[in-house]
Amino acid sequence: MTLVERHSRYVVILGLPEGKDTAGVADVLIDRVHDLPAHLRGSLTWDQGTEMAPHSRHGSAVYFAHPRSPWKRHCNENTVRVGGAGSGLIREYLPGGVITTHQPYLNAIAEELNERPRAVLGYLTPREAFERLLVDDAVASTP
Repeated sequence: MTLVERHSRYVVILGLPEGKDTAGVADVLIDRVHDLPAHLRGSLTWDQGTEMAPHSRHGSAVYFAHPRSPWKRHCNENTVRVGGAGSGLIREYLPGGVITTHQPYLNAIAEELNERPRAVLGYLTPREAFERLLVDDAVASTP
């Protein structure tokens, strides 16, 4: 499973050791989403899959992309998919059909992607752009 923050392109890749059913996805996703700052949780857009049915358990507003409209999740699609406008960045490490739940390996892939400068970010890395979002939020919320 992938989470991509749309402003910074920061990516998190999560293994699904319990499988892709509702319980397996929801448990992994809810655990990870609670680690995100509230202002980043508030704009998550979910896929339409049935595994996302218990979405309200994570306690934030949830937006669903329209069915059969992957362009509504373009940051995630471009990070994962091969073909079309997407660069399929993750597919450089995990070609289609290769599945792993080994979280240390998935974390290493995400770390490499988050340290790769991106033209769309003015050649900042996703990590640098994400850290700026966190700092900007901390400054904005200071009384």
